Amino acid sequence: MKAAADDGQALILVVGALAALLAGAGGLGMLARGLGAHADHQRAADLAALAGARALVDAFPRALEAPGSARHLGASAYLQLARSVAQRTAARNGARRVSIGFASGQLPDRVTVTVSDPINVPGGGLVAKPVTAEAQLAAFAVPIGDGEYPGPYAYRQGKPMRPDTALAFDRMAAAARRSGFSLSVVSGYRSNAEQARLFAAHPDPKWVAPPGQSLHRLGTELDLGPPGAYGWLAANSKRFGFLKRYSWEPWHFGLVANPGSASVGFAPPGGAASQVPTFVPAAYREPLRRAASRWSVGAALLAAQLQQESGFNPRSVSSAGAQGIAQFMPGTARSYGLSDPFDAAAAINAQAHLMHDLLRRFASVPLALAAYNAGSSRVGACWCVPPIAETQAYVARIVAIARGAGVAAGSGEPPVRLIR
Repeated sequence: MKAAADDGQALILVVGALAALLAGAGGLGMLARGLGAHADHQRAADLAALAGARALVDAFPRALEAPGSARHLGASAYLQLARSVAQRTAARNGARRVSIGFASGQLPDRVTVTVSDPINVPGGGLVAKPVTAEAQLAAFAVPIGDGEYPGPYAYRQGKPMRPDTALAFDRMAAAARRSGFSLSVVSGYRSNAEQARLFAAHPDPKWVAPPGQSLHRLGTELDLGPPGAYGWLAANSKRFGFLKRYSWEPWHFGLVANPGSASVGFAPPGGAASQVPTFVPAAYREPLRRAASRWSVGAALLAAQLQQESGFNPRSVSSAGAQGIAQFMPGTARSYGLSDPFDAAAAINAQAHLMHDLLRRFASVPLALAAYNAGSSRVGACWCVPPIAETQAYVARIVAIARGAGVAAGSGEPPVRLIR
């Protein structure tokens, strides 16, 4: 009887172990099904975000068409088109509860898709953990300089600066050594936050610029020493692309030789500065390419300006008297040798020449654009986009168009990419 009882108990243990194993297997199966559904939802969100962003790229030229034209897409229609594409893509991949958002601005650079479909796990109830994907238009990932240089940095003597500033300093320092001077870098790039702390400690705007106005935020500025080298620097800095910024600061020099630097954000590397966006009318593509190449100013930036200034209308005249495709005032046209502002090719060349000079002076795309619109003296007075509604809207619109145009022109990279 004892042996039979032992056998019965052993059988119960085996059955219990099998039951536990089966229960565990069932739990693992439910977990696997839940994880699989979650992965499917993430895939649907990823594909929908990419599809919506690609729709923005493809429709971009239509958003720039003149209002009233058959192909023009207004801002709401432009976003609705991308929203519809993203919705359809999510639905085709099994998602039903989908929300779609866009980055703010007239020409948004990002599309966000959230899928919140429930996951029905047998015996485990409903799990409704949302998943999110965000896609970005690739060219928008390259910042157009907003007055505070976003990096990358090079370092000299532990001080950060733009890489092209560092190379120019190396050449100047080598020449200084040959003349018996060992240049020291006292300061280089300073962010607005760093400048705010410095200004709070020394609130004298003649000696310490307020945050948002310091040229050091551009990554082009160097405070140099020793004092014994000030005379040599004043006499020789221009040979290396530097300018002494202020008469009362013999140590402060700014790089002005390279307005076409990719680090400023408007002239792409690899010879792509003259790549003409697709929305430019055929008659102006070659003049724009030539002007961009001649003056080292990005064709996307010039094209965005022409779109904003005149909509590529060479006969345009503004209420203020600005004339032609690039909207030159008569005095500015004469100063740039433009005898006929209605000659589109000549006006585009003069526009590129003027932008080259403004970028050389201000080392910032928005500041150069603001100077084109409001005048150099207003921008130079504050080293900022002046608080003029027309000028601020002008700068924001052109920066948005130029960034989008970089995608539309094609750069050899995928036009959209997932960023989360």
